Amino acid sequence: MTRVSRPLRTRLRTRLVAVSTAAALALIAGCGDGGGGGGTGGGVENGKVTITMGLFGVMGFKETDLLERYMKENPNVRIKAEVAGDEQTYYTALQTHLAAGSGLKDIQGIEIGRAKELVDTQADKFADLSGTPGKDHFLPWKLNQVSTKDGKVIGLGTDIGPMAVCYRKDLFQRAGLPTDREEVARLWEGDWSKFAAAGDRFKAGFKGDGVAFMDSASGLFNAMIYGSSEQFYDKQGNLIHEDNPVVKEAWTLAAKAARSGLTAKLRQFQPGWDPGLANSTFATTVCPAWMLAHISEKAGPGNKGKWDVAKAPKGANWGGSFLGVVERSPVKEEARKLVAWLTAPEQQEYLFQKLGNFPSSQQALKAPGVADATSEYFSGAPIGRIFGAAAQEIPDEQVLGRKDGTIKDLFSQGLTLIESQDKSPDEAWRTTVDRVEKAAG
Repeated sequence: MTRVSRPLRTRLRTRLVAVSTAAALALIAGCGDGGGGGGTGGGVENGKVTITMGLFGVMGFKETDLLERYMKENPNVRIKAEVAGDEQTYYTALQTHLAAGSGLKDIQGIEIGRAKELVDTQADKFADLSGTPGKDHFLPWKLNQVSTKDGKVIGLGTDIGPMAVCYRKDLFQRAGLPTDREEVARLWEGDWSKFAAAGDRFKAGFKGDGVAFMDSASGLFNAMIYGSSEQFYDKQGNLIHEDNPVVKEAWTLAAKAARSGLTAKLRQFQPGWDPGLANSTFATTVCPAWMLAHISEKAGPGNKGKWDVAKAPKGANWGGSFLGVVERSPVKEEARKLVAWLTAPEQQEYLFQKLGNFPSSQQALKAPGVADATSEYFSGAPIGRIFGAAAQEIPDEQVLGRKDGTIKDLFSQGLTLIESQDKSPDEAWRTTVDRVEKAAG
């Protein structure tokens, strides 16, 4: 079996890693110094093709040797990639350059929470990748997320975020719960309310203080809604957050967990969460595949072998990204070829083995390097099999909205009002709905 044991990098999402103000300003300024042909930095000179890339977080292309490999195989190509640590900073700059029609890179990374907004408002700024040879290797719903109504595809998929539950075996044992991952999964099979019920059992049976069943109510809420084809918007683009029964059910269960003392009040990736991992403050966290590297890094070597991974109650997807080619790039065809190569099954399998970025390619999911992968840190868990099965359960149609990322954050903040400010669920709900309406229009 392939072992994934070294947390080389953590897959970053919106605001997971902040960059300094100076660095952020330098990056934004740097994005604007491109050359001609529509304001990108690429071009052709003396028979040499220069392709520029704008990326965020740890998409894996610059952090591994993939770009060097491509240049070695294509000696006439030079690739220049710039990476913003913070996706919010990156997207703000991208919006500015899209509006101005200048300062864009030949290839731009697209985060899933921004996909719908770009499809609806900026599709003409991106090249159509629907004719890319061999693109059928992607999971069907992946490319749907970046497709216009008339079939234009503005990006090719990189990773996805199928979910599982990461749990502490030693803490489960102290609470009298099973520790075998198959038995643990049966505790909550098919229903998130069973997950909360397992939390009640944990709380009743745990001997000691200072350990909660789960990290936060917002983690539970997000896991529940990400398993639905419709979340905050319907297919027509209308906001349905206030009436969608999926959102209401998730809010009700998450709020109940918060008021029942099942959470450590530590919102994922916010201050206090990393120390909570290291200090064993909570026994479970809902974890998409890309989160394993972060947990193993922040929980530290002292907790190696104490963590394990179990199947989530229902399949869901949290996260993922794409690579798009700018329509006015002077090296558009060369950029298309690079994007197709970087997102091909072989490269997706390689990035999973190196960084843990879970493939969006159906072929890569079946490759031995993914399907047979285990994690030494997480007690030898067959992570390839667990997350691969979860990927197959994700709804084929996932309706995204223009402000999905913003709305998700606002609901997380609303649940924090219950956890940390003792607001009633009804009061926190009203506050959240008002904030969403102001933010999303």
